[in-house]
Amino acid sequence: MNRAIVDKLARALLYEGYILYPYRPSVKNRQRWTFGGLYPAAWSEAQGGAEPSSLQAEVLVEGNKDARLQVMARFLHLVDRTVGELITPAASLPSTGEPEYRIVPVLEVGGQLYQPWQEAVDRDVDLGEFSLRELTERPLCRLFSFPASRRLEGLKDGSGQVVGVLVRSQQAIAGEVEVSVSDAGDGLRRITIRLLNRTSMEGASTAGRDDALMGALVSTHVVLGVTDGGFVSLLDPPERCRAAVAGCKNIGVWPVLVGEESQRDTMLASPIILYDHPQVAPESPGDLFDSCEIDEILTLRILTLTDEEKRAAAGVDERSRELLARTESLAREQLMGLHGTVRGLRPVPPQQEQHHG
Repeated sequence: MNRAIVDKLARALLYEGYILYPYRPSVKNRQRWTFGGLYPAAWSEAQGGAEPSSLQAEVLVEGNKDARLQVMARFLHLVDRTVGELITPAASLPSTGEPEYRIVPVLEVGGQLYQPWQEAVDRDVDLGEFSLRELTERPLCRLFSFPASRRLEGLKDGSGQVVGVLVRSQQAIAGEVEVSVSDAGDGLRRITIRLLNRTSMEGASTAGRDDALMGALVSTHVVLGVTDGGFVSLLDPPERCRAAVAGCKNIGVWPVLVGEESQRDTMLASPIILYDHPQVAPESPGDLFDSCEIDEILTLRILTLTDEEKRAAAGVDERSRELLARTESLAREQLMGLHGTVRGLRPVPPQQEQHHG
């Protein structure tokens, strides 16, 4: 598995749409997490199945039963961040318990704004490596879970007094991964991966989307690797594989080959439609998080933000602050590099001679 390329690409895709320009909690950013969400099954059923609780990736491998398969699921686990103002400022947070505070919509401390937000933590579920023979004889079923958490971060003013807190809360989430292998004929093996959200949810019939998101697997991806075998492109398969490819059923994800053009050992099943062998442009200075981002336009727009708009954007979270700092520090050569790059040139065939009557 080409982990270096997968990690770089998956990071960009996991946070696709994390926060949209103008990088503040505006109307544009109130409906977030639109890609690859797997919701608690009870809430999904209450919505009539309109919001999924599971996905399925199905791909083909050329190779015998001794070929080895690696499977990893990746998603975001959301964090609800609220802002509190201490009733009585203190030198530090108590070692046990919590200080008395009131929830506020925005708090300014030391010239920086703090406001409520949904943050996210990367989660990986690495199933390890198995032979196709093992998975043919006995499909794999693996349960996983991540616990609930709650932590407070003190906000100090210029005198060093704690005057506010950021309260970060996560709900416990649980899921299941199923992997099976079947014979697809002509030396091909069909790999089927199902990922299901097994998080329990009380009051699902009356809960809103924001409540369901806290128990969701967000921006869910599946990464596959094979040793002593090769994946078949589902976008441009060899002629003899077309019938088997047509029989693959993918639900909620789009599998593509990852790596150099000649490599077939890694596949990424993403909720975002990509071509085979996608790459993050080397000229890109870093994540801009905006869905379908165009680096040059977004970078120029960020540079035109007023000081007050930048201050509001910096109050969103650490990722927004890093984005602002990185953009403002770009050298002229880096800005020019965003304008366009020629990757390669192909010879143009000679124009045929035209005859006129």
